[in-house]
Amino acid sequence: MVPAARISAAIEILADLDEKKRPANDSLKDWGLSHRFAGSKDRAAIASLVFDALRRKASSGFLMASDDPRAHMLGTLKLMRGMDVTAIAALCNGQGHAPAVLSDAETHRLGHATLDEAPDHIAGDFPEWLKTAMARAYPGSAIAEGQALSNRAPVDLRVNTLKARRERQLADLAHLGAIATPWSPIGLRLPVGADGRGPALTAEPAMVKGLIEVQDEGSQLATLLSCAKQGQQVLDLCAGGGGKTLALAGMMGNKGQIYASDDDGRRLMPIFARLERAGARNVQVRAPKGGVAPLSDLAGTCDIVLVDAPCTGSGTWRRNPDAKWRMRPGALEQRMKDQDDVLASAAQYVKKGGLILYITCSILAEENEDRIALFLSEHPGFAAVDPAAMAVAAGLEALAPCVSALGPGLRLSPLTTATDGFFVSGLRRT
Repeated sequence: MVPAARISAAIEILADLDEKKRPANDSLKDWGLSHRFAGSKDRAAIASLVFDALRRKASSGFLMASDDPRAHMLGTLKLMRGMDVTAIAALCNGQGHAPAVLSDAETHRLGHATLDEAPDHIAGDFPEWLKTAMARAYPGSAIAEGQALSNRAPVDLRVNTLKARRERQLADLAHLGAIATPWSPIGLRLPVGADGRGPALTAEPAMVKGLIEVQDEGSQLATLLSCAKQGQQVLDLCAGGGGKTLALAGMMGNKGQIYASDDDGRRLMPIFARLERAGARNVQVRAPKGGVAPLSDLAGTCDIVLVDAPCTGSGTWRRNPDAKWRMRPGALEQRMKDQDDVLASAAQYVKKGGLILYITCSILAEENEDRIALFLSEHPGFAAVDPAAMAVAAGLEALAPCVSALGPGLRLSPLTTATDGFFVSGLRRT
């Protein structure tokens, strides 16, 4: 497919998303099945165009003074791809499968329109109903934080210290442009291409052998802040596919015991193959039976209960840009309830002096500092851990500037740490 045809395909998929209000990956998959002539490179390039348009949906619509899929794509070509009106017009020539010729209005907007007068939620490319929450979370910098969340994310890897060392993996993955992550001592970062696509990792020997795992640097830091040690008893209460469980196994050197659980057994299914590949031998997977995980024997016994709480995922908008436009107030309210419930559940498993490490990939105070404040008001047997001291204990004293001004915890974001958006708070049972 020629570049112009790929743009037409992306516009078609964006129209399907507008109509059906479903995840972008579903639309992309259906388009690929109904257009089997498109090769893998074509599908990847089209997906990149679609995700770029979703990242800048609000600002591109404002730039073009229109909210239709074609306007979003045209605005994105200027805002994300850096194309001028001449280059865009050359692609939109109406020939073959190319988009229709630019109208006079489109030509004018592409040549002269700016975002100078755009409202905060437009300039920051986040939903209008979240503007108060964004301003609260980031006083004075909501636009800049939103823009950072609208950029493409690099590919971050965690070196599996049960099998490998970062220095060796840096050398082995040099052909992919690997560099050391700036904060995590066990992380690697791979650049994405000019078209937004990351490298193919599934055939890399290091991935096949379990020497590396895909994990955002922010997620690595959140796990490192647990300070998990050899010989401890650790419960990963919302383990899902096991990313943080595997990181904990590396920290503990396969000594001690990790219990991986989740209230949805389907989310645990990938963990078994990942544990085997990684060589993690100190993990018990406690899948739910009859909707309830068998954890009663752990009451009051755990040194650490890691709570990777269900959340809106607002911190991952770089990687899931369609999610921010599908998010609704009711979903936020439900997640807040879920977070309160899982924190209350975690409290029963922590021994005296033990730690709950509360983690979300959310940037919203409603899911972060507010939840900690409510938990502490209802559980007088717990006290918040000083976040700066927590960072120092983990050997991550450079994170001290990330201490939240809204409550006890650390805030990471694409703007401040070049990671996904994360919140981490420690709660000690006294």
